[in-house]
Amino acid sequence: MNQDDLLRRVRPPSWKNPVPQSVYDLAVLGGGPAGFAAAESAARQGHSVALIERYRLGGNSLHAGSIPSKAIIGTARLFAAMGHGGEYGASSSSKPPTDFAAVMARVRRIRTRIAEYHSIERCRARGIDVFLGDARFVGHNALLAGESPLFFRKAIVATGARPRSSNIPGLEQVGYLTSETIFDLGGLPARLGVIGGGPLGCESAQAFCRLGSRVSILQNDPKFLPHEERDAAELLSMSLSRDGVETRLNTTVAGAHVEKGEKIIEAINDGLKYSIAVDEILLSIGRVPNVEDLDLRAAGIDCEPDQGIKVDDFLRTTNGDVYAAGDVCMALKFTNAAESSARLAVQNALRGKAERQSRLTIPWCTYCSPEIAHIGMSVKEARERAISVKSYTVMMQDVDRAITDGQDDGFVKIYVREGSDSIIGATIVAARASEMINEMSVIMSAGIGMRQLANIVHAYPAQSDAIRLAAVAYVDGAPGIHAD
Repeated sequence: MNQDDLLRRVRPPSWKNPVPQSVYDLAVLGGGPAGFAAAESAARQGHSVALIERYRLGGNSLHAGSIPSKAIIGTARLFAAMGHGGEYGASSSSKPPTDFAAVMARVRRIRTRIAEYHSIERCRARGIDVFLGDARFVGHNALLAGESPLFFRKAIVATGARPRSSNIPGLEQVGYLTSETIFDLGGLPARLGVIGGGPLGCESAQAFCRLGSRVSILQNDPKFLPHEERDAAELLSMSLSRDGVETRLNTTVAGAHVEKGEKIIEAINDGLKYSIAVDEILLSIGRVPNVEDLDLRAAGIDCEPDQGIKVDDFLRTTNGDVYAAGDVCMALKFTNAAESSARLAVQNALRGKAERQSRLTIPWCTYCSPEIAHIGMSVKEARERAISVKSYTVMMQDVDRAITDGQDDGFVKIYVREGSDSIIGATIVAARASEMINEMSVIMSAGIGMRQLANIVHAYPAQSDAIRLAAVAYVDGAPGIHAD
């Protein structure tokens, strides 16, 4: 599979836009996870759908986000495991040689294979009219798809988000990578500087370090993953350091320049100024919604450039016939949040439903080692809402399967409304947290309390048994720990 195979699926060079129908039941702007989910959901219900995409179907998740990043993380985990082979009685290599070209070729094969599920042919088979080109509104119920005028009864804006730029002096002149360009690297950088300690920054720092780069990660906050629980962030910091990542917290990047052919990052920590020489810089300081060039005012749609399109709890914009979904309007910029919000928007727009996005239970995960996953309220959020909460914790070092796997870093914390067995949230730090948090999603969505959870039989041995053990601690009267 090569680049031509990918383009054939998500943007065929010879593609010609169809002749528009007189009026579409639904027009969808953006062919990423949210837009694709909305278009398919509406088409399955028998509605006429126009899907407009300016770049390639599949969006950031397929081309520059979840899919390529997790492919590289998979390779990096394999290399890390090879370095610990002696612990399992197998031969080990402390620094496996990296064929970076082969690593990136695997990324491209995976991306091309998954692109089949986001392809134009799949859309056409479902009766969706795909228009490739820019989209902009020209009225409350009209837009241009390229040069084609489209009229719609309802519309959903799902144009996603892009990496946030920076005003760091000199950075533009020096040159840097983002999530949209790092997967185009032709060679492994010997030295990589990562600016930003959010999920992508931490994932990339650990993965590239394991592949053989010397990595420095700079974060202006006192911890990585500032929105996660302190204990989880501290475990991640220790894990990054063990892998060899040079971690610099409470650090401000003051500038960048080129000196003797090297890229130099100028940093300040506690008033001390110093420099770091690198071969490549990855800027990972968040994402901003794609709202430019849509001419939203022509449709009466309010938005803030940094926050995105304004929607109510039903995902309806200030134009009652236009909804929005995904990264362009939501604080949680994750693929699962985009898809679930898009399906909700379709229900509200086309079926007269009144489903609230605030009722969605959305888990998320940072795919470092160990993985860090969360769902529902944190203790801090509960306190801000004056909700008394207790935390029931099971350390992974006390879970049989985690011990046998040699993956006993981390914990499961379940947050319970005090005076009840009602679960309001959970944080999981474990090798398989991304899988375990899905069990918590089902539990919370089904309204299962701690007493019932304690009696649900789990496979043994399994790392997810930590979830049951936390519930057993609740039933047995173990003291709830008031977490920070």
